Amino acid sequence: MKSLSTIVLAATMTGSMLAMPMAQAAGQQATRQQVRELMQLSGVSKVMQTMSTQMNRQMSTVMQQSFPCVKAGYWNGFINAKSMKTLLDRIVPVYQKHFTRAEIDGLLKFYRSPLGRKVTSTMPQIMRESMQIGQQWGRQRAEQMFATLKKNGTLDAEGKCPVPKKTGK
Repeated sequence: MKSLSTIVLAATMTGSMLAMPMAQAAGQQATRQQVRELMQLSGVSKVMQTMSTQMNRQMSTVMQQSFPCVKAGYWNGFINAKSMKTLLDRIVPVYQKHFTRAEIDGLLKFYRSPLGRKVTSTMPQIMRESMQIGQQWGRQRAEQMFATLKKNGTLDAEGKCPVPKKTGK
């Protein structure tokens, strides 16, 4: 009888211990307002706005070619203020999943600091310069790989797949 009560007690304690971190995490979850402020201060919202402009342009071009019967300007509204808010609202839970309230508070404190503001203001330029370097590197890497393919005969001198030789049977 004593062993049965020990097992029940142990099971109850184990269940309680497993539930505690979940309850604590729920109590520490960042608020939607905190996350939205972080997205604003860190520049995420601004980047999303920039991306939406580019996406609208691309969407408009592609869709106009696919559906010429639709007015040219219709697709420009693919991402508008309302849909952008909806998208950002859907992203908030991702932040809540990965950061506690205290961590979001720390990030907010950082992004309000002079260094945080500098990170936010310089990151777009750093990203542009990094993308240029990445594009240059990508071209060079592709050239190296094509040279190897030409050298080993996988591609011909013009960079095309050689025509298979027909065997006479």
